[in-house]
Amino acid sequence: MATDPRRKPETARGAAASRSPWRQQAESYLNHHRKVARDSAERLWRNPVASFMTWAVMGVALALPVALLLLLTSLEGVSAGWESSARLTAYLQLELPEERAHELREEIASDGRVTEVELVNRDQALAEFRTSSGLEEALDYLDDNPLPHTLLITPEQGARSEAGVEGLVSFIQAMNGVQRVQVDLGWLQRLNAMTDLLARAVWALSLLLAAAVVLVIGNTVRLSIESRRDEILVAKLVGGTDAFVRRPFLYTGAWFGLGGGVVAFILLQLSLWWLSGPIERLAGLYRSEFTLNGLNFDGALALIIVAMLLGWLGAWVAVKRHLDDIEPGEIAGG
Repeated sequence: MATDPRRKPETARGAAASRSPWRQQAESYLNHHRKVARDSAERLWRNPVASFMTWAVMGVALALPVALLLLLTSLEGVSAGWESSARLTAYLQLELPEERAHELREEIASDGRVTEVELVNRDQALAEFRTSSGLEEALDYLDDNPLPHTLLITPEQGARSEAGVEGLVSFIQAMNGVQRVQVDLGWLQRLNAMTDLLARAVWALSLLLAAAVVLVIGNTVRLSIESRRDEILVAKLVGGTDAFVRRPFLYTGAWFGLGGGVVAFILLQLSLWWLSGPIERLAGLYRSEFTLNGLNFDGALALIIVAMLLGWLGAWVAVKRHLDDIEPGEIAGG
């Protein structure tokens, strides 16, 4: 039996027709989102002064905690570098023979928390002191060598924290023949305490400023809702859903967040450029390699995304609070 070749195109058209409502609905949804996003951006550009003031407020509020976080990260890097270069100096008893000093060196080196132990005997220490001090003639008047044998101990990587160094100091100090163990942990303890305090202050400030950003955007969107009250009433009268009415304001909040994030990034880069010279000169005076690191690409992207989320959240809070108060019955009542 022959098959009519016209049936296949008809079948294809029927399948396309059966899929078209879903496709049309999806395309209509996406097109509406694009139109609302474009219209929201155009409304901001039509009021450049008010929009820029809002972006500036958001930029300052976002840049301040991010700048403090960058400073905190740089300080933590400096602290980690100082911890990694920590070395203990163990002064042995003056009358301790050199054989016993070698035994102590081997005993300490066998500990898993120690990477390297260097023995500086009394004669070597005196020779180095004579060379570096410039007191050769005065040292010639000494009857005996006043310097003890010394052990220079380098902790293992995992023991280079404040607690690890303190534990190693207690272990070495308790050994027979050790007079004193010297390591300056006071500055490290103070730096860690200041860093911890700064970290908590930065997070508290970040939360407060994030709340301020949400309130600023919420108040701005609230004013926009009030100015478009009649438009909202008409949209609800013709059957517009809450999501349909809410969408333009949410996009407005997101655009405010995007602009605020860009302004914050620009402020951070300008501040870094302005401060980099004095910071480098100050670090050079203290023979430090401290540098203030800026935002990389991932950090800048995260800043902008967080700003857009805060803007969206502020708009959502304002819409949720004020849009429900606008009902179509107001027209009938008026």
